[in-house]
Amino acid sequence: MKTYSIDLLRNVGLIGHGGVGKTSLAEAVIFVAGASKRLGKVENGTSNFDYEPEEIKRQFSINAMLGFCEWNKHKFNIIDTPGYSNFVADTKGCMRVMDGAVVVISAEDGVQVQTEKVWNWADDSAVRRLVFVNGMDEERADFKAALDSAEGLLTPKPVALQVPVGSGDGFQGVVDIVRERAYLFAQDGSGKMEETDVPGDVSGAVAEAREKLMEAAAEGDDELLEKYLESGALSTEEILKGIATGVREGNVVPALCGSAAKVMGIQPLLNAVADFLPSPLDRLPVTAKNSANGERVTIQPDEGGPMAAQVFKTVSDPYAGRLTFFRVFSGKLSSDSNVFNGTQDERERIGQLYNIQGKEQIAVDALSAGDFGAVAKLKVTKTGDTLCSEKSGLVFDPIEFPKPAISFAVVPKAKGDEEKVSTSIQRLMEEDSTLQLSRDPQTKEMIFSGLGDLHLEVAMERMKRKFGVEVEFRTPRVPYLETIRSSAKAQGRYKKQTGGRGQYGDTWIEISPKARGEGFEFVNKIVGGAIPRQFIPAVEKGIVETMESGPVAGYPVTDVQVRLYDGSFHTVDSSEMAFKIAGSMAFKKAFMDARPVLLEPIMNMEISVPADLVGDVIGDLNSRRGKVLGMRPIGANTVIETQAPLAEVMAYAITLRSLTADRGSFTMESSHYEGLPEQMAEKVIAKATVGEKED
Repeated sequence: MKTYSIDLLRNVGLIGHGGVGKTSLAEAVIFVAGASKRLGKVENGTSNFDYEPEEIKRQFSINAMLGFCEWNKHKFNIIDTPGYSNFVADTKGCMRVMDGAVVVISAEDGVQVQTEKVWNWADDSAVRRLVFVNGMDEERADFKAALDSAEGLLTPKPVALQVPVGSGDGFQGVVDIVRERAYLFAQDGSGKMEETDVPGDVSGAVAEAREKLMEAAAEGDDELLEKYLESGALSTEEILKGIATGVREGNVVPALCGSAAKVMGIQPLLNAVADFLPSPLDRLPVTAKNSANGERVTIQPDEGGPMAAQVFKTVSDPYAGRLTFFRVFSGKLSSDSNVFNGTQDERERIGQLYNIQGKEQIAVDALSAGDFGAVAKLKVTKTGDTLCSEKSGLVFDPIEFPKPAISFAVVPKAKGDEEKVSTSIQRLMEEDSTLQLSRDPQTKEMIFSGLGDLHLEVAMERMKRKFGVEVEFRTPRVPYLETIRSSAKAQGRYKKQTGGRGQYGDTWIEISPKARGEGFEFVNKIVGGAIPRQFIPAVEKGIVETMESGPVAGYPVTDVQVRLYDGSFHTVDSSEMAFKIAGSMAFKKAFMDARPVLLEPIMNMEISVPADLVGDVIGDLNSRRGKVLGMRPIGANTVIETQAPLAEVMAYAITLRSLTADRGSFTMESSHYEGLPEQMAEKVIAKATVGEKED
């Protein structure tokens, strides 16, 4: 495999909303660059990047996938990322290893919801960008309208680097505004290109766009700005220099256009990636923690430096086993070597290293600073982990993924498959860090959480395909609790006389409410030996066991104090079992006399929505018994801080998507318990009395 100097590497993500043609663009890139002999197509299942059965079935990307090619002596590492909200977390994970990105925008629809989201993530990660307006051959394609939408919603505003020649069925090619040359493309999908003079019908648009481009080029360079203000013009070389500087400083975003499906406009895009997007040498410095002393260390992209790589993705390959994708930030990693996992504090054996071309793995001897690769069958390494030399002990910051937004109780279809289900989900979680599995200690349900209903549906399909395990999803039970609002006293007397030795236990208790969250307290106030000391623990045990399934509706009891203050015993018939039963009887009687109440879990939520949709979201929250605690603006969005009952927001991800056309997002965590309104409590209790808890 050919080696490349670090200044000739370009690590580029294709990002944007789902369905805008990112995968088709990736296919066109490796086809035009000669890295693939055939043009893969998403629509007929021949894509190099979308090859999982779930992706072929739905015809969109579910996983981020790698590819690479050579162009003008540069090596491009390409990351084709998902764009739909249920799967876009993979895109965020890949931001850590991108140096630049091509933001793909629909020529028909302009900037869409997830485009704004990934654009902001790119800002946060200092990923420099180009824009590619795709689908210029579509019926409603409008380059200017698409660019106008980008200028209105994105910062910095993209500036045209090209002007299209025609659109829709009449789309023929593009004009390079800087060089003032036209590039016309074959209509047969071959990618063939012809350079010509600028057609007369677009010369006016080219002149206007060139003025805007000169302004953008001059703004990032004081010398160029001075010349532009004096003369009103810049040379071709000066414009190119100004754009390159502006892109790498994050102030300029050039916009190009074409048709990935028809392989039109690809060569100019590849040239722009090589000319303008940063190499690993140009990206902002990366830091890691020295695990020995806790100090921050700046990692230089130097092949001769200490080896340091970060894992950004894990996939389960049916043939190679678990594949670990990583970027080498410093030093050199070789096949058949030993490394140290600084995150897990464990040694790992590196076998064969690979370059990844979609589903194909190409063996390489070594990978140097700035490059991407993969290795199979690492034992302990997970997504986000650091691989380094043991001596350096470096640890990169973990990759932050979006938190799950929806949960279901997962039940195996076959009895006895609980362990297989748990093991299968754990394997899926190795690939997808946004999936979570937990067991509710109260309802005893296995809770499976993800970013959306489709996210979990795809996980269920993979579980069946990869591990032969079939499951059903059910709405989780709400983990209500029971408590009391006043004090009460009661006697529990258990007496049983049969032939031979009988059973006798007699207890008097007083039950009182405790402050919310204080739990259970047992107080022994027996004096004078009314109950022998050895039977006191049995009384407490009987009460504690009864509290596990409360007297009102079978939910656990909390926040009560029980004071055992009197009782009696029989010298022959009393036993631990008798006093355990007596304690339980007394607790049930006293509890029902102490104004019992059901408690419901309340969640803290932060909901981020466009400012114009705040009213709709708050109205919906009010209908769900939510309490708005405050609001704060963040960019073009407003974050609503609220508390709402869990029972009302279990499927809130679906609701918010509907309310905001997928433009909103939220986080949710447990806050506290509050009393359930009486009318609702009656419904829960009614269900419990007929032997079923609320679904």
